[in-house]
Amino acid sequence: MARVLVTPHLLQRRPGPYRDLLEQAGHEVVFPPIGVDTLQREVIRRLLIEEQVEGMLASTEPLDREILGASRLKIVARQGVGYDSVDIAAASELGIAVTITPGTLEASVAEQTLALLLGISRAVIDRDRQVRAGDWSRVALPRMAGKIFGIIGVGRIGRAVIRRMQGLEMSVLGFDPLLTDADAAAIGIERVATVNELLDRADIVSLHCPCTPSTRNLIDSAALARMKPRAILLNMGRGGLVDEDALVASLVSGHLLGAGLDVFAREPLPLDSPLLGAPRLILSTHMGGLDDEGQIAASSLAARCIVDVLAGRLPTDCLVDRSLRRESLRG
Repeated sequence: MARVLVTPHLLQRRPGPYRDLLEQAGHEVVFPPIGVDTLQREVIRRLLIEEQVEGMLASTEPLDREILGASRLKIVARQGVGYDSVDIAAASELGIAVTITPGTLEASVAEQTLALLLGISRAVIDRDRQVRAGDWSRVALPRMAGKIFGIIGVGRIGRAVIRRMQGLEMSVLGFDPLLTDADAAAIGIERVATVNELLDRADIVSLHCPCTPSTRNLIDSAALARMKPRAILLNMGRGGLVDEDALVASLVSGHLLGAGLDVFAREPLPLDSPLLGAPRLILSTHMGGLDDEGQIAASSLAARCIVDVLAGRLPTDCLVDRSLRRESLRG
């Protein structure tokens, strides 16, 4: 049968349903050498060629046309819903299926969004440090109830986030090119026609959209300047959505009340990044979609996609390119 490379860090050399599914189908599961950084382009290229794998249960490794063409891959199964690290057009031309794991991590991302928001609005980290330092100076911050929560990206994850923010008694504005007025009314939010309108009106701006050529640096210096004074920015989508230097400048100037980032333009975040010195900024290690339940569900669904494609079946509901046909799969 086939060899399958598994790269997500939390799955390394560990048993689990995903591994059972692959091995029961007769496939050999292989892992990167310990300590190897598969997010480095040349590292993942070498691994794919040397291991001669046909399936990949992937994290956010850079998979461009040259790497995909040099490999023997028939499927890249992303553990998650983002796929900007994969050249989808090249994959389809080469007959390589690219899949994601919808329906497995919405609750985890929504909870992380809520955690970052409350961490900022209640100054959780700063207040903990003050108590430990014997500093009893107390500064009040704005209540979230009654505020306007603006969300960019109203897919499965966005809707899970919305339900939680409505539970905090916030009204919600939503921007998404696919969102209709009827959809917005059904979930109890107001649809706005432009990102600028959302930036002008929202007290909190939360990003839950993919990073594409049209959304890269969506939140730049101009966008940040449009946001209300003492607004909050949250990014749970992709690091490329935010101009990080502009964000640092906005935080240093005091324009924003604070920001929470789970994703970055470069991951891991370099230790010389200006973000590390910015005030009122909470950072997380791209853990939004990772909790115990979500990891099991996402890795299992990714494994099932690999098993299906290697058996000549297309997992249609998980395909990024829905136009892909079974007869066009790489032989």
